[in-house]
Amino acid sequence: MKIAFIVGEFPVLSETFILNQITGLISRGHEVHIYGSRPEDMSKMHPDVERYQLLKRTYYVPSILTNYLGRVLKGLGLIVTNLHKSPLVVLRSLNFFKYGKYAISLRLLYSVIPLLQSEQYDIIHGQFGMHGIEGQIFRDLGAIKGKLVTSFRGYDISYYVQEHGEDIYNELFVKGDFFLANCEFFRQKAIKLGCDRNKIVVLRSGIDCSRFQFKARVPNPNDKIRIVTVGRLVEKKGIEYGIRAIAKVANVHPNIEYNVIGDGYLKEEFYLLIEELRITDKVKLLGWKNQQEIIDILDNSHLFIAPSVTAQNGNQDAPVNTLKEAMAMGLPVIGTLHGGIPELIQDNVSGFLAPERDADAIAEKLIYLIENPNIWEQMGRVGRAYVEQNYDMNQLNDKLVNIYQLVCDRTNSDKLPEPRLLQEVV
Repeated sequence: MKIAFIVGEFPVLSETFILNQITGLISRGHEVHIYGSRPEDMSKMHPDVERYQLLKRTYYVPSILTNYLGRVLKGLGLIVTNLHKSPLVVLRSLNFFKYGKYAISLRLLYSVIPLLQSEQYDIIHGQFGMHGIEGQIFRDLGAIKGKLVTSFRGYDISYYVQEHGEDIYNELFVKGDFFLANCEFFRQKAIKLGCDRNKIVVLRSGIDCSRFQFKARVPNPNDKIRIVTVGRLVEKKGIEYGIRAIAKVANVHPNIEYNVIGDGYLKEEFYLLIEELRITDKVKLLGWKNQQEIIDILDNSHLFIAPSVTAQNGNQDAPVNTLKEAMAMGLPVIGTLHGGIPELIQDNVSGFLAPERDADAIAEKLIYLIENPNIWEQMGRVGRAYVEQNYDMNQLNDKLVNIYQLVCDRTNSDKLPEPRLLQEVV
C-alpha cells in the first residue's frame, strides 16, 4: 500500500508513537510518505530516523514568515513557481470565502505546495484530529487522493475541542473514512462529539518491547532509591505534584533521588519550586534525552511516577509511551486517575493510581513502595507482561495494516462490522 502520513513537526523526539508506525509499515513493505513541518531543532533525533532514511520520505511545508507582507511576497513566488504543477489546486487554496483565515493567512497555500503532483495514495492518515481536518481539506481541494483515516491521541480530543468548539470535527466525522483512538477513554469522547461508533476503534500506541529489557528491581542498602519521571515540562504532565510528593517523602526517607527527563515552558517555575521546597539535592531536571539515554536512566532507577493532570485548557493524556517503557523494564509505577492511564496501570497489581493533583496521595504510595521493596519484582513482572500483551508495537502495527486493508476494500456503500466484531478483526 501507498500511505501518506499528515503530521505536525517531524521528526519530534516525544512522538515515538508516530515513528513506530512509520517504521513498522516500511518494514512490512509499504511505501510511506510524510507531510509536515520542519522542527527548529533537529540536533537530537531518534536513531530510526537515520536508519530508515525517513527525511528522504518527508515533504516539508515551506517556512511561513511571521511578517504578513513578506509572507504574501513569498506566496506570490510559490504561486509563480508551482502553478503549472496543479493550477486548480493552487487557485482553490486561495478561496478565502470557503476556507476563511486558513486561506487568508496563506497557510493553506503553503501547506498544499508539498502535495502538488503527489501520488495516488491508498491511505491518508492524519496523525492527530487537526491533521485529519487538514487531510479532509487537502482531499477536497484535489491535492491528495486516498481513503482518509484519522487518529485521536489526546490534546486533539481534549484541549483542541475546548479551544475550537465541540463542532470542530463535525465535517470530518462525515467525510472521514475511519477513525482510531489510542484508548477507550478518547474513543468515547469522539463518539460523544458525533463520531459514528461503527467508524472508530481503539488502536493503542505501541512500543518495541525488545528494546526495553526487563530487570527485577531491588534496592541497594548503600545507595539511593532512584525515582524517575519522563515528560514535557508542561501542565498536563503534572510534574509539579511529583516534585511536591518527593518533598514529602524526603521528610520520611531522605535517601532518595528524583530525576525528571524533559523540557518545557515550566522549567524555570520548577527550579524555583525545588528551591522553595529545599530539595535541590534530591530533584534533578535533566532536560531532553534521546531514547537510549532514557533507557539507561530507567535501567538505573527503581520507581516511576506519571503524575498527569487535566490542564486548565482541558488538555489530557492517553497512556503515555514512557510509562509503558518503564513498565516493560520492570519498574513499579505510580500514575493518576487521569485520561487513559487507568487502562494501562492495574491498580495495586502493576503499580498504583492516585487522584489528580494529589501530592499527598502520590507521596503515600511512594512511601509504601519504599518501605515494601519485596513487592517490586512481582509488580514489575506483571507490568511487563501487560505491556507485552497489549502494547507491543509489532502486534499493533499488524492491526494497523489490517485496518488500512479493511478501509481500502470498503466501498462507500459498505457497512463496517459492529465495533466488537471489528476489534476482533483487527
